[in-house]
Amino acid sequence: LNQIAEKFLKATADIVPNWLLSVPDPNVSYGLACKPFAVEMVVRNYLVGHAWRTYKSGLRELCGVKLPDGLKENDRFPKPIITPTTKAHEGHDEDISREEIIAQGIVTEAKYEQLEKYALALFERGTEIADKEGLILVDTKYEFGEMGEKIYLIDEVHTPDSSRYFYADVYEENQRMGLPQKQLSKEFVREWLILNGFQGKEGQRVPEMTDEKVVEISKRYVELYEKVTGEAFKYENGGNVIARIEKNITEFLKENL
Repeated sequence: LNQIAEKFLKATADIVPNWLLSVPDPNVSYGLACKPFAVEMVVRNYLVGHAWRTYKSGLRELCGVKLPDGLKENDRFPKPIITPTTKAHEGHDEDISREEIIAQGIVTEAKYEQLEKYALALFERGTEIADKEGLILVDTKYEFGEMGEKIYLIDEVHTPDSSRYFYADVYEENQRMGLPQKQLSKEFVREWLILNGFQGKEGQRVPEMTDEKVVEISKRYVELYEKVTGEAFKYENGGNVIARIEKNITEFLKENL
């Protein structure tokens, strides 16, 4: 995930400056400590996930955005939409509209308009990159922060942890046949957690993950890496990973601080 984020942060740096300064180790990123905006900019181009559940319930508006009638699950919208959420310090993020964000003073109107422009431009770039790998960027979320008055893209970008992808070669046929879409995301981890009685609710305990399950998930994430980036994943040749990370960080700090 760290390496995917690095790749896409560098691939979008011409659109908006981002927090990343260096990657001293494959597992470590070093960057600016920006003050986050208290909203996440969720961009959607397909009726899936939370948007579909809202639509299926009969509602035709999500975060203040009107949704057209006559759509079915996984259909494409006429154009990408932004459905922001609050960035909660505790608990779950909550849907919120553009108008509410500005009215509550969470983000000024001028800055929010800039965040919208950045988010849509980033989504367009992410869509172009995904298309080259035979993928469809379905939806994603962007987080922004600032230092002084300058806005930066922060956190991860276009990783399978923050984004959902469809496989382009089977999308049209699956929609025509009413079949589920083949997805590339972290959904398989979420499904395992739910199956083992954990949904992040109060009083629930995270289930123990065996070494075998960790290896299985690791292999799936390597597969995600290779499909999303179009590059072969480079494995480390054994050794003590913690010691390697500590060594690389120590050397980096000595040279740069």
